[in-house]
Amino acid sequence: QVQLVESGGGLVQSGGSLRLSCVVSGSIFSNYVMGWYRQAPVKQRELVAVKSSGGSTTYTDSVKGRFTISRDNAKNTVYLQMNDLKPEDTAVYYCWAHNTIAGTYWGKGTLVTVSS
Repeated sequence: QVQLVESGGGLVQSGGSLRLSCVVSGSIFSNYVMGWYRQAPVKQRELVAVKSSGGSTTYTDSVKGRFTISRDNAKNTVYLQMNDLKPEDTAVYYCWAHNTIAGTYWGKGTLVTVSS
């Protein structure tokens, strides 16, 4: 069974930084597209960043230049480095894993709160 466990959320002031981590167990990590989604109160869940197994990346426009997604296949871990955080980045951040054959998996989420 594939499991995703996020960590690294917390409270930070506007302009600060956080690094989220997501450890994947139960499958071959390198075969998955990995990503981060977020859901703010009363809003729909939205894609933040995705990194393919081949290394290509995609970011939503609002985080370009501030957030960086990376992955360490040896540690079965995907990271989201978040710099210059803004109050509008406040949300629950979810780790996401997708494989065409094995399916899609989600973590339980980690809360990021950015104070102004």
